[in-house]
Amino acid sequence: MQTPDHLRPVNPIPPVVIAVVGAIALIELAFQAGALGLVGGPQAIGWRLEALRDYAFSGEILRWMWDTGRWPTDHLVRFLTYPFVHASFTQALIACVFLLALGKLVAEAFGPWAFLAIFVVSGAGGALVYGLVIPGPAYLTGAFPPAYGLIGAFTWLLWMKLAQVGANQSRAFTLIAVLMGLQLVFGLIAGGMTDWVADLAGFATGFGLSFFLAPGGWARILSRLRQD
Repeated sequence: MQTPDHLRPVNPIPPVVIAVVGAIALIELAFQAGALGLVGGPQAIGWRLEALRDYAFSGEILRWMWDTGRWPTDHLVRFLTYPFVHASFTQALIACVFLLALGKLVAEAFGPWAFLAIFVVSGAGGALVYGLVIPGPAYLTGAFPPAYGLIGAFTWLLWMKLAQVGANQSRAFTLIAVLMGLQLVFGLIAGGMTDWVADLAGFATGFGLSFFLAPGGWARILSRLRQD
């Protein structure tokens, strides 16, 4: 019996997920190479700090824009760029692992464009809530809020599947409950950690978007509205 050549033991990761993770990885590799003096000369040592200053999200800047009524593009773009700039190699590595695992599941279930929409909108939603809730000049960095948006989409899939079999749908929220519990513990140990606000907002955004972005989502919503 011959095994067809096109069969693979593991399904490939969708290209859109590889593109997002690849962008994060390339930026982090540039920071590492610059810090080691391999590229860019002496000024490359400060590449990470410059990127955080120019591309990380700042609640203080959001409040300044709100108070002055000025919305310059170079500040608005921070809603989209901060997930690609990480404060450390470890943060970038963990974020990439999250995105590869969850991104594969979401992109295969929802489609590549829905994955990209959940990533972008969850990241922006997480930053917006963070900027409105957390006082002070602290910067928000890294891809964890959009990654939590993907967790929200994954939770929605479990929630729907449990509903189809008549099981307790609250079980779908076990993963986010565990992750939030771990964040609370680390926050108590390390002190001053407020990123969980953006992560939780990203989760809620991803979960809510799933009603619209899942295959047939609009049809289900329109059908429900007609019934009401």
